[in-house]
Amino acid sequence: MRSSTLSKTAGAAFVTAALGGLASRPAQSRWYERLKKPGFQPPRQAFPIVWPILYTDIAVVSASTIDTLNERGEAEKARAYTRALAANLVLNASWSWVFFNRRQLGASAVVAAALTASSADLARRAAKVNAPAGIALAPYPLWCAFATALSTRIWQLNR
Repeated sequence: MRSSTLSKTAGAAFVTAALGGLASRPAQSRWYERLKKPGFQPPRQAFPIVWPILYTDIAVVSASTIDTLNERGEAEKARAYTRALAANLVLNASWSWVFFNRRQLGASAVVAAALTASSADLARRAAKVNAPAGIALAPYPLWCAFATALSTRIWQLNR
């Protein structure tokens, strides 16, 4: 894996995390505290632990996948993966803005579902290039699927 590719994927993941973090500030607001939440919601402290691990995973697996594709002479597949990654990171940052900033619970559940599908697609693409990389990225769509269930249930409880 080239350090230049890793710096790009890590930078993209960092920007995503920063943008999502800016929108997540209302997580400590009265509005958020008043929301009814399901019993399966993790403690607030879990999120700042899980997300940095996932962003690191996304950056490393993506850099490795892109570089492997380029080394194989599959530049178009590398570009397609890069586009899929960019779309995924946009969805990732968007969820926080839709949920916390816009307070649109139903729309946030839809964004979470789209993020889950996009994350599963990234893991599938990575696995086609290198099976262990796909396995390494598998926690990301699993966490997003959990987030989709959580977002959907919060929406249902607060209609």
